[in-house]
Amino acid sequence: MAYADQPAMSPRRLTGIVFVVVFHLLVGYAFINGLAYNVIKKAATELNVVDVQEEPPPPEAPPPPPPPDVKFEPPPIVAPPPIVQVQSAAPVISTVPTPPVIHEEAKPAPPPPPPPPKPVALTPKGNFQALMLTDDYPPSSLRNEEEGTVGFTLTIGPDGRVTNCQVTSSSGHPALDDTACRLLSRRARFNPGKDSAGQATGGVYSSRFVWKIPKD
Repeated sequence: MAYADQPAMSPRRLTGIVFVVVFHLLVGYAFINGLAYNVIKKAATELNVVDVQEEPPPPEAPPPPPPPDVKFEPPPIVAPPPIVQVQSAAPVISTVPTPPVIHEEAKPAPPPPPPPPKPVALTPKGNFQALMLTDDYPPSSLRNEEEGTVGFTLTIGPDGRVTNCQVTSSSGHPALDDTACRLLSRRARFNPGKDSAGQATGGVYSSRFVWKIPKD
């Protein structure tokens, strides 16, 4: 059996090995069957062992000759073309006339709007104490000699007329309180007030009325 690192066996050497194997087989067979020694000796003398020599390896091929030296000629020198100067026409500069600056006269600022009118409070027309005549004194109060001061609050509409009367402090006599509110609602008049837009407005007015029996 040949190993991978041994060279291949030649045919002559292989033939010699085959003869040696056959010889040993014959000797064994003759010995087993009781052949005579002379038969074995005769066979040994007639067997010619051929010594097969290995063929020498073929000579190595000579290396290839080096490539011949090729000389490259430099390219011819070509002179650059002459420079042609082209004279370009000067650019035309166009000027745009600047329009004259017209200064407008400054206009005066408009006057500021007038301030809105201030609200005006309502005011009574005349003295309410003079509205009560002697004939207006309640007869029962005259008989009972009732006197006193009535505190009142009037509600006035935009037209200056009284729309309501309320007694805020009593004189202590109901007849005097009721007569005072009744007469004020009928006779009292007011200058109506005004708001910031100038519109007439109503309001309230509070005061006092004194009942006193007239002396002759």
